[in-house]
Amino acid sequence: MKIQPLEELAVIIRTLRAEGRKIALCHGCFDLMHPGHIRYFQAAKKMADVLVVTVTPDRFVDKGPGRPVFGEELRADCIAALECVDYVAINEWPTAEETLRLLRPDYYVKGQEFENLEDRTGKLQREHAVVREIGAELRFTHEIVFSSTELINRYCR
Repeated sequence: MKIQPLEELAVIIRTLRAEGRKIALCHGCFDLMHPGHIRYFQAAKKMADVLVVTVTPDRFVDKGPGRPVFGEELRADCIAALECVDYVAINEWPTAEETLRLLRPDYYVKGQEFENLEDRTGKLQREHAVVREIGAELRFTHEIVFSSTELINRYCR
């Protein structure tokens, strides 16, 4: 089963790493699935043997009123439907910091829009500190970029 509770996923990942498999983690809201997300996941999968995606829980989505448009379970289902994604979990915290500590991936993968490590919320900077703390590597994809927020505001409101 692709969708797993975080604690069970941590056990699965420990087993996979013990077998010598490399683990990549992508994390985000993924409110409106679009080609940018798909290309991002495909590129992240090429970096590792196993691709894990964690989804921001509804209660911590900070994209504005009426968001997320799609609930956490539906967002997780959509991501799990992608062939390139091996495992999906709904995060338990506002950021990926504790998730990184729990899952201990080899690579934490973000899109190139974050490559300068500038994020006005400070979340990415804190996550990057945890990546260093756990001995993982922060990597970036270089694919087409769309903004779910911009697409929702432009076409769905």
